[in-house]
Amino acid sequence: MGAVFRREVRSYFTSPIGYIFIAAFFAYSGIMFSVDSLNSGYTRLDTLFYSLLTIIIVLIPVLTMRTIAEEKRTRTDQCLLTAPVSLGGIVAGKFFAAFLIYAIAVSITAVMAVVVSAYGQPDWNVIVANILALLLVGGAFISIGILCSSFTENQVVAAVASFIALIAVSFMSIIGSLIPAVDEEKWYSGIFSGLRTVLEKLSFGERYYSFTYGVFDFSNVVFFISAIAAFLFLTVRVLEKRRWS
Repeated sequence: MGAVFRREVRSYFTSPIGYIFIAAFFAYSGIMFSVDSLNSGYTRLDTLFYSLLTIIIVLIPVLTMRTIAEEKRTRTDQCLLTAPVSLGGIVAGKFFAAFLIYAIAVSITAVMAVVVSAYGQPDWNVIVANILALLLVGGAFISIGILCSSFTENQVVAAVASFIALIAVSFMSIIGSLIPAVDEEKWYSGIFSGLRTVLEKLSFGERYYSFTYGVFDFSNVVFFISAIAAFLFLTVRVLEKRRWS
């Protein structure tokens, strides 16, 4: 895993992707920080963290689109799949490399919190919880992006598929709200109600936003870690099928 991790990290900085991702995240968060905190004199950063979900939905597909798709396009995946390293190690190495780049970008929020502390007394418990939430949801998004990248050798297709998937998992609660209400006397009313509840519980956005409201729920931490493990496991299964095909 270590060799794959180092190779992937190096590739992010020998190509423009790593620089573009970090620069775009810094620019967006800097603009939001200026508007929401500096110009308004607001010492809380909940609005900033709330808005960051939008930019990571857009940027993470760019970060993950090449992880496996590029290997397929250049046919280097055959060498990788026959190398003396487990498929789990390959996927984990790629995941942690992308997560490192993401964490570097997210670190700017800690700098912003320090700047705010010079003008007031921010609630550090809430800020730390929000940074943790941003890392968790980002990790889950990265695992989804890697899975999407494993299905194709076209980076653009991987990015678009990942973008659509991230929108879907982030706003499941909105999708659930579109399910029409039916008369409770109807036999299928319970099914509709249960489906709305399930979609709300599975919504990444709802679970992330609860952190920005200052609510630290350990079940949300478990949810995101489980999502990361599940999507990486699926990626391993996809690669395993390709190895034996």
